[in-house]
Amino acid sequence: MRPGPSQDEVRRQNLGALLRHVHVHGATTRAELTTTLGLNRSTIGALTADLSAVGLVSEGAPKETGRAGRPSLVVRPESARVYAYAYSVEVDRLRAARIGLGGAVLDRRDLDRPRGLLAAEAAPLLAGAVKEMQQVVPTDAICVGAGVAVCGMVRRDDGLVRLGPTTGWVDEPIGAALGAELGIDVPVTVGNVADVAAFAEHTRGVAAGCDNVLYLYGDVGVGAGIIAGGRRLTGHGGYGGEVGHMKVVLDGKPCECGSRGCWETEIGEHGLLRAAGRSGARGRDALLAVFDAADRGDARAQAAVRQAGDWLGFGVANLVNVFNPEMVIFGGTMRDLYLAAAAQIRSRLNSNALGACLEHVRLRTPKLGEDAPLIGAAELAFERLLADPLDVG
Repeated sequence: MRPGPSQDEVRRQNLGALLRHVHVHGATTRAELTTTLGLNRSTIGALTADLSAVGLVSEGAPKETGRAGRPSLVVRPESARVYAYAYSVEVDRLRAARIGLGGAVLDRRDLDRPRGLLAAEAAPLLAGAVKEMQQVVPTDAICVGAGVAVCGMVRRDDGLVRLGPTTGWVDEPIGAALGAELGIDVPVTVGNVADVAAFAEHTRGVAAGCDNVLYLYGDVGVGAGIIAGGRRLTGHGGYGGEVGHMKVVLDGKPCECGSRGCWETEIGEHGLLRAAGRSGARGRDALLAVFDAADRGDARAQAAVRQAGDWLGFGVANLVNVFNPEMVIFGGTMRDLYLAAAAQIRSRLNSNALGACLEHVRLRTPKLGEDAPLIGAAELAFERLLADPLDVG
C-alpha cells in the first residue's frame, strides 16, 4: 500500500488550490474560500498568511457591505508585483505583454513581423520589447516565467516548433532562442496559439464553466484548441488540433503544408482572397476589406464570403460530431468570418451535424478578444507557480 500524502504535500496542495482560485476569480473573501475549498477558517487563515508572507496575495477589509457584524477579510492577488511575460508569434506580427497574477495585462508591445522571419530573428525583437517593459517594473516585482503562443505544431516536451506552414518555421527552437535573449532565470514555455487561446477562454473567458470546448483560431491558416472533459486535448506529442489540415476536397487546392484539399485552403486567408478576386492581397486588413465590400453589396465579395462560410459550417459540423462540444468559439480571422457569415455557418451546421450533438452547442466569439493568446501563454507560465506557490523566486 502506498503511503498517503505527507502534511507538507497536503499544505502545498491547499496553497496551490487557494492561489489558483484567487488567480482565476480575483478578490475573494476568506468566508467564500472556506466554502469553496472545503477547508475550515483557521486553515484558510494560515494558508493566506503563508501566501501573504511571500508576496503572492494581500488581505484587506472589503468595501462597505451594509451587513451587521465583522466582515470577512478579502484575499487579492498581487497582480502588480507577481507577473509573467507572454508572447504571441503570429504570421504578420509579434506581440509581447507583461501579465500579472490574476490575468491583468500590465503592459504590452506590438511589432510588425515580416513573413519568413525565423525564430533566431524573432527572439531579439521580442526580447527588445521585454527590455522596454522592464524599465517600469517595480523593483520588488517577481517574474515567475514566460509563455509563448506560436502558429504551428509545438512539441510538448521541449517547445520546439516542428512545423509552422504559415510562418515558414521547421524545427525552430523559439523557447530556447527567446530564453537566451532574455537572460532571465525563468522557464520559457511554448504552446500552439489555438491551444493556449482555448486555455485562456476556458479559464477566465467566455467558456468558463464549460468542460467541452472547441476554439477555432484563424490567421493565414486554421487550428483548434480543444478542451475535453475540462482538460486540454493536445495529443501524444502535443500536435493535436491541426483541424485546418483535415482533407475536405480530394485533390483540391494545394496547401502550404504540402498536401492538397485541406480545410484551410477554403476558409483561410488565401482561399477567401482568391475567391474574392484579390489573390495579390494578403493579411488581416485585406480580409476585412473583403468583408466590408460584401457588406456594401459587392457581388463577388458576397459570393466569396458565402462560400467560405459554407465551408466553415461544413467543417464545424464534422468537429461537432466528433467532439460533442458545449461551445464553439471563433477566434482570430475565424471571428471575422463568423460575424460576416453567421447565418450561412449556422445553416450548414444545422444540416450536417447530428441532432444529438447539436442540441446544446453554443457559437461564440472570444470574450478576451485578441488578448486570448497572450493571456493563455501567461497561463502556461503561471502553472508552475500555481502547482507550488512556495517555490516562487
